[in-house]
Amino acid sequence: MKKYTLVLFVLFLSPTLFSQTLSLPDAVSIALKNNLDIEVLKNNVQIADINNHISIAGGRPTVTATINDNEQITNVNQKLNTGVEIRRNGAAANQLNSNVTATILLYNGNRVKFFKKRLEQVELQSLQLVNAQVQNTIAAVMTKYYDVIRQQAYTRTIDQSIDVAQKRLEIVKAQQSVGLANNADLFQSQIDLNTLYQTKQSQQLIIEQAKTDLLLLMNVRPDTLISVKDTITVERGIVLNDILKKLDRNAELMAADYQIRIAEQLVKETTALRYPSLRANAGYSYNRNQQAAGLTLLNQSSGPLIGLSLSIPIYNGGIFKRQEQIAGINAKNADLQKSILMRNFSNTAVRTYQAYTMSLQQLDEQKKNIDLAKQLLDLTLQRFQLRQATIVEVRQAQQSFENIGYTFTNLSFAAKAAEIELLRLINELK
Repeated sequence: MKKYTLVLFVLFLSPTLFSQTLSLPDAVSIALKNNLDIEVLKNNVQIADINNHISIAGGRPTVTATINDNEQITNVNQKLNTGVEIRRNGAAANQLNSNVTATILLYNGNRVKFFKKRLEQVELQSLQLVNAQVQNTIAAVMTKYYDVIRQQAYTRTIDQSIDVAQKRLEIVKAQQSVGLANNADLFQSQIDLNTLYQTKQSQQLIIEQAKTDLLLLMNVRPDTLISVKDTITVERGIVLNDILKKLDRNAELMAADYQIRIAEQLVKETTALRYPSLRANAGYSYNRNQQAAGLTLLNQSSGPLIGLSLSIPIYNGGIFKRQEQIAGINAKNADLQKSILMRNFSNTAVRTYQAYTMSLQQLDEQKKNIDLAKQLLDLTLQRFQLRQATIVEVRQAQQSFENIGYTFTNLSFAAKAAEIELLRLINELK
């Protein structure tokens, strides 16, 4: 791929203003490391990974132990058919019941299998959401980084205009000293120069604020002193058909695809609710009942147990049927949401590509205009020095040079921003 390179030079007001040069890869690396949204999504991935286990889906046996020990004081009044009568107040009684029970699911319409599959899709989806946030973060940092370069390029154009304004003022002073210029030209030249100095100061504020916005994206202290390299490189070989073919790589689209699979598994899970559930049970129990008075003074039993339990859903008012219908609609909605995303991303890709190609075309023409504007400004300044041009003509040439410089810079930034967006759409920002 051919590359179009624009090198923009910036005049710093003070050589000690910035403490370190920040490259674009470093800015991206710091932003990815410090981004809190990415950290939240990574935590969600960890949660999804923990949840993605057969035990969460209900496929592992459960073992439960219970112990109940009750101490009682009772009043006993019993008459037996043998004629024996038992009366006692405040008799102590103790009941001890304990058991250990293990239960394992044997069959429930494959609902465990569908549940586990859904957990896998949730984990994969969470990974894609992280990838989407990474791409969004890289795009935001790159765009802001190049915006700082754009603002610095404006300063370079202003500096060149200041040089012209200073030369014009010197010419007017020299002409006035020999009686060839009036005070109006002198005052106007001085006002124009002062205005440019003020414009430069205002532009420096814009640069500092743009750097502060960049530091915010990097999640570092806003008063950190940085300088930014002044190079914009725009790829010229991007093809729209390649972008459209690769849109399915978009992390948000992939996450939407996983959402469809999640919804499909939920449909299967809901359908499985209509099937019987079969469980195997095993355990061991110990029971002891002791009384100080009464017919039975001690009753103790213990032993293992094993059995099967079968639960058959017969009728519940159509709840399962309605849940299945709702799950099916949610699956259709998930598919529609993906279609909407694809439609929107395709539209964004086409619009962005149109801006990208138009900016590149205009850059070629604007490059020629910059050379012409510079030549016109130099020529007009020479003619002014020879009193063949008026101060108004010089100002017009200056204004034309400034406007063309600003436009060239804006086109370079627009082309780069479009390139970043196109690469973000196909998940290829690095």
